[in-house]
Amino acid sequence: MTIPEDLLEEIRADVAERGLSAYVAEALRFKRDRDQLLELVDWLQEEHGTVTEDERAAALDELEDLDAEHERRRASGRHKAGEAA
Repeated sequence: MTIPEDLLEEIRADVAERGLSAYVAEALRFKRDRDQLLELVDWLQEEHGTVTEDERAAALDELEDLDAEHERRRASGRHKAGEAA
């Protein structure tokens, strides 16, 4: 494997405490997970058709609502480590 030296130096400067190996492993996991997610999206679109803009907007609204609920629980102190969200 060959990685451009300038890229390696930049990464080493940013990840000094974690180390280059941990950074690379995390990046590879992220890439693998993203590839698998894209495969799932392709399969779902083949099975159910392309997602419409209305469906996309509704999903984003729902995610915003979930994020707001999680933040509300964190702020209220009700959600403690080990509890189900």
